[in-house]
Amino acid sequence: MDARTPIRIGLIGGTGLGDRLHAELEGDIQEHDISTPFGNPSAPITTGRFGGCDVAIVLRHGHGHVFNPTHVPYRANLFALKMLGCTHIIASGATGSLQEHISPGDVVLCDQIIDRTIHRPRTFFDDIAVHVELADPCCDILHGHLQVAADGIKGTVHSTGTYVCMEGPGFSTRAESRMHRAMGADVVGMTAMPEARLAREAELGYALVALPTDWDAWRDTDGDSVLETILANLQRSTEAALDLLRAALSDPTTLTEQSSRAHSALDHAIWTEPGRIDEEVQQRLAPLLDRRFDPART
Repeated sequence: MDARTPIRIGLIGGTGLGDRLHAELEGDIQEHDISTPFGNPSAPITTGRFGGCDVAIVLRHGHGHVFNPTHVPYRANLFALKMLGCTHIIASGATGSLQEHISPGDVVLCDQIIDRTIHRPRTFFDDIAVHVELADPCCDILHGHLQVAADGIKGTVHSTGTYVCMEGPGFSTRAESRMHRAMGADVVGMTAMPEARLAREAELGYALVALPTDWDAWRDTDGDSVLETILANLQRSTEAALDLLRAALSDPTTLTEQSSRAHSALDHAIWTEPGRIDEEVQQRLAPLLDRRFDPART
């Protein structure tokens, strides 16, 4: 993507935040029912303006929270956002804290992810061999932009963090929680993968804003249940995330002037010889492949 290309930010709202984002949209607000080769997104996608940016909002779990983490249509969500012209993704979601210094109500700007999911489709490219680099799953430009924005808001924002993504839908056992801490993870959640991997395949700069709402299972909480703690802290985490997004999207100059390395992720990732890519596959995946191939070729 050329650095002068207009940007549109896809906002993937998790528990608590999605509805609040909708309420603050301005401008020409439109709702889009989109069909993709991977089915329908979790919910119709709403476009408008948030701060100084064109945005597209998708509720990850659907209206009424109908999709559990395993069954979120991740591929449809990311493909639809690509179809709507998104160039970057800011994804948020409730997490458990795995570290003493990260308290419920804080915000963590994650830069690394450990994938422990086992039941989810992991790629758009079932019919060709595509191997994207994912050493750094979060876009450094977008992550840095959020770090700068965080300096101007109230509350505690941790500038880096490792997110371990478990399958769910049940929460961790105490032993699993301690294992995640031993891995070096800072927060645990259920939705960052395959979302971040698919964003890279779609050449979208991806940032992950984790919202700790509880201490997971490793820490003794005097008998309080994880669910009770999550509900008690969710509002505080949501407000902190909204403050961050307002600050970050009020001036997107950095994002318009600097192209993410994710925007060229497919340059060396497609290993299948062009002549062996079926025309039907190329047409079906045109929003992903058109930058690399002439869609009129035979």
